[in-house]
Amino acid sequence: MSGKAILDYDGKKVELDAVIGTENEVGLDITKLRAQTGLITLDPGFANTGSCKSDITFINGEKGILRYRGYAIEELAEKSSFLETAYLVLYGYLPSQKELNEFDAGIADEAELHTSMKSHFEGFPDQAPPMAILSSMLNTLACYNPELLTTTYEGEAFDTAVAKIMSKVRTIAAWSYRASRGKSYMAPSPSVSYCGNFLHMMFSRPFDLYEIKPEVEKAIDLFFLLHTDHEQNCSTSTVRIAGSSHVNLFTSVAAGVGALWGPLHGGANAAVIAMLENIHKNGIKLSDYVDAAKDKTNDTKLMGFGHRVYKNFDPRARILKTQVDNVLRALKIDDPLLNIARELEEVALSDEYFIERNLYPNVDFYSGILLKAIGIPVNMFTVMFAIGRMPGWIANWREMLSHNQRISRPRQIYTGENLRPYVPVVKR
Repeated sequence: MSGKAILDYDGKKVELDAVIGTENEVGLDITKLRAQTGLITLDPGFANTGSCKSDITFINGEKGILRYRGYAIEELAEKSSFLETAYLVLYGYLPSQKELNEFDAGIADEAELHTSMKSHFEGFPDQAPPMAILSSMLNTLACYNPELLTTTYEGEAFDTAVAKIMSKVRTIAAWSYRASRGKSYMAPSPSVSYCGNFLHMMFSRPFDLYEIKPEVEKAIDLFFLLHTDHEQNCSTSTVRIAGSSHVNLFTSVAAGVGALWGPLHGGANAAVIAMLENIHKNGIKLSDYVDAAKDKTNDTKLMGFGHRVYKNFDPRARILKTQVDNVLRALKIDDPLLNIARELEEVALSDEYFIERNLYPNVDFYSGILLKAIGIPVNMFTVMFAIGRMPGWIANWREMLSHNQRISRPRQIYTGENLRPYVPVVKR
């Protein structure tokens, strides 16, 4: 399938080639539009603009499809692990056992932070937001690895940068959490898994090691896997835009952390907990809250339901829900907020308003419940998202360079004043 579109404006006609993806997505190539006609397109938020060609992730929001490198998220969630899926996203294929073992070992070897980085953590105020610390420390990490401040996306230098970032992001996250609680740094353990090590560094005490329950370890692994990549979202696009200037990988992913920090992007699961706390604190009847959320004249929002991309259901939500149930059973938790969440889910899913509009619980709804049950503080929720998304950011940075993408430089429609003369200050 191929074709062209004809744009006719003010007597000027230009042919726009159709670009067809492997899943029959169709885009119109406008790269020469301005040169040929003087026109640009206007698309605030880039909701209808393809910024690149990519073979990493495919999403069909109408059908609830999410695939990494052609593999269905449902199958990866059942049969794969976060590190294996990260390898797939990063390098384009599922690794052999030998490749996976080497990848795992390389990441395990890089968990320690340089001892002098401790002074950087001590320089932050006690209540510094963990996402601010994470972004800052990723940039700081670059200073300790000057030989990796390149745009090399193949070979040993790239592999080393991947291992350092994916491993140390956990250590930075755990250290920032412990620093905010006035706790001493907990060194990584070489004897546990990627996710188990993170839980250990977060919650162990010098003479009381954290008990890593299999259900919790599996849930964290699945959480990371489900967040590994999600096409050209705000933070991924930010990584690509920053990287298009040929800045190093450390700084590019730090830019992604900054974009993810926003409440309209990575902060949605924290908003779910805030909603549940509001309902509990004020004794609001769930049916009343749902009715208020349906009232367009009311500011009440049902957080964690619906999705900008998925117009039917979020495939990640169905997968995570089962794991949430497993964790709650394993931890024998009786938390009023979690009980409210379950009841709210039942009320909303039985209401015709939400059924007709396909407003199902999304991954943020269940991830907020999961992280709270495990004991992750709310201000660390987005940090968890960032750890999981790191392979996707790195893969997109690599792909952007391999495609020799030009530096990103969007145009604009100027709406300011016309030319006017400067007026000296004494005459104003």
